[in-house]
Amino acid sequence: MSSNSQKPRLTQTNEAGPPPHHDSNANTKDNIDAPPASNRIPALSHRMKHDKSILALAVSPKNIFAGTQGGEILVYSLNTYERRRVIQAHKGSVLGLCLPKDEALLFSSATDPIVNVWDTTTFLRLYSLWSTYDVGDIFCVAYSSYHKTVYLGAQNTSIQWYDLKEKDKRPRPALTSHPSERIDKFFDSAGPGGVQTPRPSLGAEGRDAVGGQGLEIDKQDIHQFAHYGYVYCMLLGQGILPDAPSEEVLVSGGGDGRILLWRIDPRGGAISHIYELEDGREEGESILSLAHDGSFLYSGRFDGEVNVWDLETRQLVRSLKTNIGDVLSLSLGGGFLFAGGIIGLVQKFNEHYETVTTFKAHDGLILASTFTTYDDKPIFVTGGNDNTIVIWDVQDCADSVPKTKRSNNDLMVESLTEFVSFRTVSSLPKYRADCRRGASFLRSVFQNFGAATEMLNTAEPYNPIVFAKFRGNPTTTALRKKILFYGHYDVIAAENEHGKWKHDPFTLTGEGGYLYGRGISDNKGPIIAATYAAHELANEQLLGSDILFLIEGEEESGSRGFAQAIKANKELIGDVDWILLANSYWLDDHVPCLTYGLRGVIHATVQIESRHPDLHSGVDGSALLDEPLKDLVMLLSKLTGSHGKVLIPGFYDPILRLTDDERHLYDEITETLLRGNPDLGDAEALAQSLMRRWREASLTIHRFQTSGPDNSTIIPRLARASISFRLVPNQESSEIAKSLQSFLHSEFDKLDSKNKLKVAIDHQAEPWLGDYTNEIFQTLESAIMSVWGPTLGRRRSSVHAPKSDLSHLTSAISRSRPAPTTSNTLASSSVEPDTELLDPTMVARKPLYIREGGSIPSIRFLEKEFGAPAAHLPCGQASDSAHLDNERLRLVNLYNSKMIFKKVFEELPKC
Repeated sequence: MSSNSQKPRLTQTNEAGPPPHHDSNANTKDNIDAPPASNRIPALSHRMKHDKSILALAVSPKNIFAGTQGGEILVYSLNTYERRRVIQAHKGSVLGLCLPKDEALLFSSATDPIVNVWDTTTFLRLYSLWSTYDVGDIFCVAYSSYHKTVYLGAQNTSIQWYDLKEKDKRPRPALTSHPSERIDKFFDSAGPGGVQTPRPSLGAEGRDAVGGQGLEIDKQDIHQFAHYGYVYCMLLGQGILPDAPSEEVLVSGGGDGRILLWRIDPRGGAISHIYELEDGREEGESILSLAHDGSFLYSGRFDGEVNVWDLETRQLVRSLKTNIGDVLSLSLGGGFLFAGGIIGLVQKFNEHYETVTTFKAHDGLILASTFTTYDDKPIFVTGGNDNTIVIWDVQDCADSVPKTKRSNNDLMVESLTEFVSFRTVSSLPKYRADCRRGASFLRSVFQNFGAATEMLNTAEPYNPIVFAKFRGNPTTTALRKKILFYGHYDVIAAENEHGKWKHDPFTLTGEGGYLYGRGISDNKGPIIAATYAAHELANEQLLGSDILFLIEGEEESGSRGFAQAIKANKELIGDVDWILLANSYWLDDHVPCLTYGLRGVIHATVQIESRHPDLHSGVDGSALLDEPLKDLVMLLSKLTGSHGKVLIPGFYDPILRLTDDERHLYDEITETLLRGNPDLGDAEALAQSLMRRWREASLTIHRFQTSGPDNSTIIPRLARASISFRLVPNQESSEIAKSLQSFLHSEFDKLDSKNKLKVAIDHQAEPWLGDYTNEIFQTLESAIMSVWGPTLGRRRSSVHAPKSDLSHLTSAISRSRPAPTTSNTLASSSVEPDTELLDPTMVARKPLYIREGGSIPSIRFLEKEFGAPAAHLPCGQASDSAHLDNERLRLVNLYNSKMIFKKVFEELPKC
């Protein structure tokens, strides 16, 4: 069939390469600078940063493999974008990756010059092969699964191969044949006096990656001068020869501007020349990239040229002039051709070779790209010398890939993206409208999922509460249990005045396996995860209970108006059997936890005021004058003794003693933390530091305020101090507040001052202690173990693994022992957990049961109001930076939290 009657299909293939564009006009050269037919710029879905350039990419159904300038192969999960493995693959830059159709093996080539063969399941090196000759850099590698033969394209213009079927029949190569052991004609030449500089022997482990069988390419398995220039790119596949579509053919492109097709001999894999694709030039620009689709071949050249070849007629049917510079990468998929260039731009063409869009993908050269689908979602992946891998959401490519519903995980992230965009800052009046819009958006999510919803008003000007109800099986109305999920949509302010955020706080951004944005962890991510869990169960007709949601908008401002609104709508909400919340974090970045206790809080203002105005100390200061600030200092000194002990009578009496069962929980915590972080030191010191934070009540003086000008001569007429108490379970906040007021007035009377004392209780919240042995905690524990599985309790490598972020513990520990060593050894919160470094021999174990030093005002209130027990599932990690700059939530934590909620919503009613 002639090229004038056929268009390229532009469908995804398994070849290393991209998508094409086609036009019926043969042998024309067009400058594609016209306005795009449509302006569909792909959305940046996720970004993974490294410290070196990304030179090569390959994708499997589960993983992204990236070769770096530093010789590593990085392995990322396609599901969560977490880095699963860092393979120290080569001593030189990784220039090529090849993942055959069966995806059992991964081939890497580099500047070593070595080709390594990896098991894609264990990530272990199986074979390492090299040439007899000094070939220079190995730019590309290809593999025939049918012939079991690997091919490499080298800087010395040769194509070489090795038949892996012969690996055990050939002689074992001598150690001195390895490229790292050879004498270099320049660097190892004799110096002055004829003396050669000695060099240490690297040994087997010093040459490159460890392990696997060494293989040397036989001299007869080399095609010298395959090109008259470097062999930059190769692809291998079927359907290339129209008259023999089932035959595997090797295609190579070189620095001589030629594209050559090679036949493979089934006996040993030797190649023989079939033909060259001629474009009529005497000297062509280098062929830098190749892609294949059906009977069409695509090549990228220097100076921004993309050629389209008809393999049936061997004709150049189109020559496209891009605006992206040298075309270093081509990728085909979803009916489009993606061309990546040296100025960081990707130009996207449709099947008519029209530019659909051109977009900035990297700050520098685009060195690699590939197209894949995951969960039937088309994905375009690029890598560049800005040390990043970028995942692009190319939804407009979906017309040419299998049509299925988008995954709920994708939809969940989309909902979360919009939810985070609302600046729901309850503490700043200027965001009041944004808070209302955020609440309305959340209500619309519930409504779209079929939940009954109401907006519960609080006292003006406070933000409303979103109430939603997913009804369970209608045939069991009288018997259905009711689970209440509590959360909050308001967030801490993130004005980013000092530019410390890496991204706009209110634009959800994916990077390194994490989602960044204000409120993503506290508390919008967990809310959306729980919402989608209930929705999925309802769709699957597995919802055996009613799931109620109470999502308030004032939690970050003390839950103003919450209690009154709940009491006013008690009949609407109805009975509740269990209460669940998810508003805190693990102790580290690796071991999931369950929270069973929170401290309460009392915020108070102590004010002393005199009848006289502000005075001048030089004129009016005397021993007879009762100065308000002096009185305030003396009065506050009565509140605490040495080591912060609170002196209010009976303050400590209600506190519960530590039981043997709870002490065992602390032993489990310290054992787990010290296994992963031995630098934390003594187990008992760690346990005591946690107990002080979680089990001990405390008093803090936050700030002083005085009347009058801010100078050193004024005797203020008014002095005020802000103080707070952190209470522990069994201390009633109302009783402590009364005791505080009574104690201060009593002590003030002893001062015999003419001034006036006022003690105001500004806010109070009850402490909370859950029963970690009850049904809801045990159901949560079972769900966590099922979802997180063997990642629990794994032991980290002492050499390569970054430490968990336990910086929030180190200061407390350092005060409890004389020789602190942890402050300089624990990694910062920016360190990502490398799960691949954990010991896979450890079995799954239950989560850690922890308490928190902070307070959530509504928990104990809800327990009392509905007579139902509460449980607390932390969704985030210790390094999530809630309330701080660059707040984040790991993508896998979001997905797994949804699965945990789903299991709990389904299983808890059966208890």
